[in-house]
Amino acid sequence: MTRQDQTYKWFIYSLGLFPIWILDAFLLGRYSNPGTKPLLLVLAVVVVAVLEGSTAGAGFGLGVGIVWALGYTGSSAIILFLVLAGMMVGMIAQYALTQGFLGSLFCAVITMAFLEGFHLLWGLFSQMAPLSVLLQTATREFCTTLLWTPLVYLIFRAVFRRVGADKLA
Repeated sequence: MTRQDQTYKWFIYSLGLFPIWILDAFLLGRYSNPGTKPLLLVLAVVVVAVLEGSTAGAGFGLGVGIVWALGYTGSSAIILFLVLAGMMVGMIAQYALTQGFLGSLFCAVITMAFLEGFHLLWGLFSQMAPLSVLLQTATREFCTTLLWTPLVYLIFRAVFRRVGADKLA
C-alpha cells in the first residue's frame, strides 16, 4: 500500500470518527444521566483496533487520545491509555478473537472495565466521593457506553469495508 493510499485510508477513518466525536462531545453530554456520559471515543479505538490490528489500533488510539486531551478537560494520561488499549485489543483480536461485532463487544467490555476500574481507584485515593457513589457512577458509565457499541461498530465496519486492511493495495 502506497503512502497516498495510507493517507486516504486514515482520512476516511477520521471522517468516520467525526460523527462519533460530535455525538460524544456535544449531544450526549447534554442528554445523558447526570455524572455519566458514554465514552464513545474509547469504543472507536476498540472497534478500529479489532478491525485493523494492533499497530493500527495503537496509532488510532494515539490520534484519538490527542483529540481527547485537546478537546476535553482532564489528564493527558488518556493518550497513553488509548494507545495501550488499541495495541492490546488489536493483538487480542488478531490472535484470539474474530474480527466481528462479538469480538468488538468483548474487547469493549474489557477496555471499559479497565478504564472504570482506574477511575474507581483514582476516586478512592483522591477521596473524591464515597465508594458507593463511585460504583454507581462507574456502573452507569460502563453500561451506557456499551449500549452505543453497535452504532460505533456499524460506522467503522462500513469504513473498514471501504478502505480497511489492504483493500486499497
